[in-house]
Amino acid sequence: MKIAFVTDTGTGHDPDYWKERGIYCLPLQIEYNGNSYDEYVTIPYAKVIENLHEQVLMKTSLPKPGLMEDLFEDLKKEGYDAVFCVPICKGLSSTYDTLEMMAKEADLQFYGVDCYVTAVVQGRMIEIAKEMIESGHTIEETIARLERIAQSCETILLCDDLQHMKRGGRLTPTAAVLGGLLKIKPVLYLDKKTKGRVDVLAKVRTMSKAQDRVIEFIKEKGVLSDFTFIVAHVNVLDAAVDYAQKIQKSFDGAKVKIIDLVSAVGIHTGLGCLALQVFNENA
Repeated sequence: MKIAFVTDTGTGHDPDYWKERGIYCLPLQIEYNGNSYDEYVTIPYAKVIENLHEQVLMKTSLPKPGLMEDLFEDLKKEGYDAVFCVPICKGLSSTYDTLEMMAKEADLQFYGVDCYVTAVVQGRMIEIAKEMIESGHTIEETIARLERIAQSCETILLCDDLQHMKRGGRLTPTAAVLGGLLKIKPVLYLDKKTKGRVDVLAKVRTMSKAQDRVIEFIKEKGVLSDFTFIVAHVNVLDAAVDYAQKIQKSFDGAKVKIIDLVSAVGIHTGLGCLALQVFNENA
């Protein structure tokens, strides 16, 4: 069976990056001022940051249905029998369900795994899927491994801009105003337990206490120093470096990579957001 591997730009990488690795990538959509743009293709990350500074309200949506349809029709013509997909999670987007529907319409067998989030773990999961299947592992073995990785993943967001989240509909106006007045820092998270939907883990008064709560939380979840640690930020590199150092001191031997928070998430969290993603890719 000839299998094509498919993901999207929720991984933080553009289609050309994935093409070099033998993986197909569909760009998510970023919408503002009445126009729609392909993430990392027709709207670079720098423009997203510029829009955030200018308080331009942006929205995200699934890849253009026409692009998905064209991709699967082309794959069918090229002799592919199936697609293996790891898209942005169901809790954040309808991409997964749309890919499954369109694969069936193109008469392609569909295999997919919900990563329950997006970003780095999504990218590693599609890479591991390709590596495993091409080295002779079965579909069932591959899906089981990816599900264990997804189960191990925790993603925690520390948002600094409550007003931005209010404008984007992520908080009620009352909650945003109270949060601003009381200087509350909401600790938000998503994982398999939340089914990929953003939930509140804690509400604290300072960013330092918020970071302490995150470290406490992931220790409670059994995270070890050999996990993959990613600190992502929205235009606050110095704060991200400090946060990464704090995590490293709490997990002896841990290696923390610092990246820009993927635009599909940063658009909703706003400037100043710090995110931690941890997972066990050897699960």
